[in-house]
Amino acid sequence: MQRADGVARWARRIFRVEVLAAGWLVALTLGALLVDVLALPDPQQADYAAYRALPSAAHWLGTDELGRDIASRILHGARISLSVSIFAVVLGMVIGVSLGLVAGYFRGLVDTAISIVADVVLAFPTLILIMTIVAIRGASVSGLILGLGVATVPAFYRMARAHTLTWGGRDFVTAAHTLGARRGRILFRDVLPMILPPMLSYCLVIGAVVMMAEGSLSFLGYGVQPPSSSWGSMISSGRQSLESSPHIVLIPALTLILTVLAFNTLGNRLDRSTHVEVAP
Repeated sequence: MQRADGVARWARRIFRVEVLAAGWLVALTLGALLVDVLALPDPQQADYAAYRALPSAAHWLGTDELGRDIASRILHGARISLSVSIFAVVLGMVIGVSLGLVAGYFRGLVDTAISIVADVVLAFPTLILIMTIVAIRGASVSGLILGLGVATVPAFYRMARAHTLTWGGRDFVTAAHTLGARRGRILFRDVLPMILPPMLSYCLVIGAVVMMAEGSLSFLGYGVQPPSSSWGSMISSGRQSLESSPHIVLIPALTLILTVLAFNTLGNRLDRSTHVEVAP
């Protein structure tokens, strides 16, 4: 009886964590979308009377080393971080799942050729790829999306291929092939719906990795450039004031950490609910 009560309490606690994670992402998304109508200062406007100010009624999260409102810059930075994560993950998922479907269904030489390309992309350092794109196109949000999207393709490809190998040999796929269904129809009408749920849950986990990578690249100067606000660039610009005004660094760093944890929490929960057997 005590063991059952302990399990029930543990389940309720886990559920609360997931609700908090979802609530945090919803609140952050709404804040990023509605920041222009909120009662917040312009993210680039400096308050010359409040350099490095602590949180107050005038500045909810304080000001940075130039007197700019941190709350406003956090929400404007959320637009960039969420946009980069969403579009990079969508790009990587579309390409990776498409290649994984083809490789897992046709197998043989097609599977070998696509796997070699995926391994080459996987072996190429992401930082070097981003630096190459920056050197060609300059530092920009579109460059980040392109580089991080390409970097996620091998992960989506391998997962999609593994699930396709599992579902491609099931009886309903064999029956559809026997009845003369076209291969394209089998792939996108029969196999794709089966592998899509675990792929969507995987998107949240990959989204957390991409968000952390975007923050790291912006910190190093290869991401979003001033005057645009980004969590990584906020951490980078405020590190010189860490001893005297730690909130300038801690607030954007904590925001990034909580967002990544929320993505991972929801991704793991969805992965458990959509788990299927994967072929070795």
